[in-house]
Amino acid sequence: MRIALVTDYYLPTLGGVQTAVKSLREALTGAGLEVTVFCPLAQGSDDRSIVALPTSRVFRPDGYPFTWPPREAAALLRREFAERRIDVVHTHSEMFAALAGVRAARDLGLPVVHTMHGRVDVYTTSVVPLPRVTVPLLAALHSRQLSHRGLRVRADSPYTATMPARRMWRLMLAQSRASDQVIVPSTHFARKLTEQGVRTPVSVVSNGLEQSVIDRIGAPAERRLAPGETLRLLWVGRLSPEKRPAVIAEAARSFGRDVSVDVYGDGLSRRSIERMDTPVVLHGSVSQEEVLDAMRASHLLVSSSYDFDNQPMVMLEAAASGLPVLFCDPDLGEVLPPGGGFLTDTPDAAGITALVARLQREPGAITAASAAMIRGRPRVAQRIDPVVQVYESAISAVGPAR
Repeated sequence: MRIALVTDYYLPTLGGVQTAVKSLREALTGAGLEVTVFCPLAQGSDDRSIVALPTSRVFRPDGYPFTWPPREAAALLRREFAERRIDVVHTHSEMFAALAGVRAARDLGLPVVHTMHGRVDVYTTSVVPLPRVTVPLLAALHSRQLSHRGLRVRADSPYTATMPARRMWRLMLAQSRASDQVIVPSTHFARKLTEQGVRTPVSVVSNGLEQSVIDRIGAPAERRLAPGETLRLLWVGRLSPEKRPAVIAEAARSFGRDVSVDVYGDGLSRRSIERMDTPVVLHGSVSQEEVLDAMRASHLLVSSSYDFDNQPMVMLEAAASGLPVLFCDPDLGEVLPPGGGFLTDTPDAAGITALVARLQREPGAITAASAAMIRGRPRVAQRIDPVVQVYESAISAVGPAR
């Protein structure tokens, strides 16, 4: 089987989609399948299995390279898909790389599998500049590539209460409708999609970590907070409003000297956090290896996002590292092995502060959660059998006549 992975986000930029695609690529290749990644690149690559798409010289949302123009991208993909005799196209985003991938696949009669990694409605309204202007523009540009005609988004859910949110949900519905199969890494997001009327077959398939990352982590040790020891908290991700890094920064104001907070990542919110003058240590954007090293030296990973994340890859890395997770969004409990994390009573800074204080009083809970993570470690490994089954279903559904 020859597979095209088409994504708007890939290495060397950092993020959950990049990590997930990298892991899937390595696992599929390791199983003997032929995989090519098509994406906009922040810098050149000599790897023949990575093909750069046309990239805008001006527009870089949240610092990421942006595929443009879509017509040129689709033309390039048509040539490459034909020359490489691609069997199935697997898209991993809802922007113009993925749109070009769908157009090229349609022209060649190839099946399309789409993984819905996250909430593009929250991301665009939080990250894209001038959202009142750019969100309608993005929706209109998307609809020129994939029709939104006939799609209706219910407005009776908190996440569809605003017009910008409904525009982006219509975009996600259009992307799903244009695909032959949809993969979602979590049940909570799959439920939202079906509630909004997605009729394309939806499979819940967890992301996972490639074997090289698991080997890099090695055998994790149980976390223990000794009397008088500093409780070391770790936060990893985009410094972007939808990730709510300001919430952990605000909580840090209430921590004593016996609690430290290290933040890894960069983005739009960095300057505002620096102006908050809180005791968090900002390390900036670093490699995955450095993040794994930081996990090894920490007691708890903090996830402050709420009603945004689908399945954070950093939580899978924490599970593989034996690092318990303190999280604010109850939907994210399904990401962790049972007993491997702590949910705040409220999703605000006060909720984080209260839970951190309790864990300082009950350090044995940290060790128990760490042991639960280690026991559940096998579940975070990348599994390709369910993904290949989806590919085969898509190929079978399209058939030779398409």
